[in-house]
Amino acid sequence: MKELFHKIMSLFMAFVVLFSTMSFTVDMHFCGDTLVDTAIFKEAKSCGMEMNKTTPTSDCSITKKDCCTDKQLMVDGQDELKISADKISFDQQVFIASFYYTYKNLFEGLEEKVTAFSEYPPPIIVRQIYKLDETYLI
Repeated sequence: MKELFHKIMSLFMAFVVLFSTMSFTVDMHFCGDTLVDTAIFKEAKSCGMEMNKTTPTSDCSITKKDCCTDKQLMVDGQDELKISADKISFDQQVFIASFYYTYKNLFEGLEEKVTAFSEYPPPIIVRQIYKLDETYLI
C-alpha cells in the first residue's frame, strides 16, 4: 500500500512540474459577442465574415466597423526550475555527502554472523541438578 502511494505521489509531482513549466496560447474568435471558435497551440478559425480592407478612393468615404474580433490568451510557464551545480554552498555539499554516506550504509548487511559467546566455553556439568532436586518436566 505504501509503495502504491509513493508511485501515485511521484506521478502527481511529475505532472505538477510538467504543467508548471509548460507555456501555451489560447486563441479565441468572436463574431459580435458570440464565441465562434477556440484553439490551443494554433490560430482559431474565422467565421468568414471579416470585412475586406480596401483603400478608399476619396477622402469622404464611409467604412463599416468589423464585427469579428480575435483575442489571444498567453500562459507563460516558469523558467526558474534550472538549478546549477556550480552554486552549491559548502554547507549544502557537506549535507549531501553526509546524507549519501548514511543512506548507503543504511542497507549494508553484516559480512558474517557475529556471536558474542563463540569464544567462551560452556560450563562443565558435574552433577545432574534436576535429578538431585527431583524436578522433572513432563
